[in-house]
Amino acid sequence: MKKIVLTVVAMMSMTMAFAENENNNTVEAVNAYDMSVNIRKLAVTLGLNYDQMEAVEDIHRQFCNEMMLAAQATGDERSQQVDKAVKKDMRYMGYVLDKKQYRQYQLLLNTTLKNHGLR
Repeated sequence: MKKIVLTVVAMMSMTMAFAENENNNTVEAVNAYDMSVNIRKLAVTLGLNYDQMEAVEDIHRQFCNEMMLAAQATGDERSQQVDKAVKKDMRYMGYVLDKKQYRQYQLLLNTTLKNHGLR
């Protein structure tokens, strides 16, 4: 009887440890796709005017939403959604930013994606 109880306890603890590890991996994966930034600091870095700042904020909010949707996808679909979101973000930013600001934003975005392990 003692052996059965100990076996059950051991199996439950192993299962819980596995589930906890799986949850941690899921949380880390979702955090990797969180692209939210301080828009005011981004505006200062890029030298945005007020109108550009509003447009960039809207575009970036949409980009963050698309990246969180990509975090919930699986495998190849995830990478396709990330690529689609990045291309769409860059295209929209190209309409709002001048050439110098666009190059700076592109550098910042690529660095952020690399730091998050997405590139």
